Amino acid sequence: MQLNNLIIRQVESDEVYSLQQICIHTFMETFADCNTEADMKQYLDESFSITKLQKALNNKEVIYYFALMDDEIVGYLKMNRGMAQTDVKDDRAIEIERIYVLKKFHGYNIGKALLEQAIDYARQKNADYIWLGVWEKNERAINFYQKNGFVEFGKHVFKLGLDVQQDLMMKIAL
Repeated sequence: MQLNNLIIRQVESDEVYSLQQICIHTFMETFADCNTEADMKQYLDESFSITKLQKALNNKEVIYYFALMDDEIVGYLKMNRGMAQTDVKDDRAIEIERIYVLKKFHGYNIGKALLEQAIDYARQKNADYIWLGVWEKNERAINFYQKNGFVEFGKHVFKLGLDVQQDLMMKIAL
């Protein structure tokens, strides 16, 4: 499969059900093996409800992009700016809150293409840097971000269901 079939485009408000599907599918693929079923269910129900996703899609400080290969949604990106940021809330920053690709498409540089989309967006918004939180046990993601120039600058708590986890906070200057 070649990346010349890859399209990255903004998610439209009427695509909330497709967004919910890719959110749940990729989160389950990534984290179900290392968390309890109860914690996963609670997190998925809270984080990916149609109401919550629709509210985010209607927020001018939140932007979602789909990655599509041959009309199939294979990944997505969620970014926040201003007061929509989950932690830092710096007007000079853009947060990547989520960047996920279906497992069967790992290795095709789709994550890299989504990251490049985030960098382009941040530059258009004249941001000084991009930041994100990544679970300290997600070595694959940490390595990806480090390889692409992100450095650790702190830690914060991430609650998955009832499980209190720790995220590394990473950023890249633009």
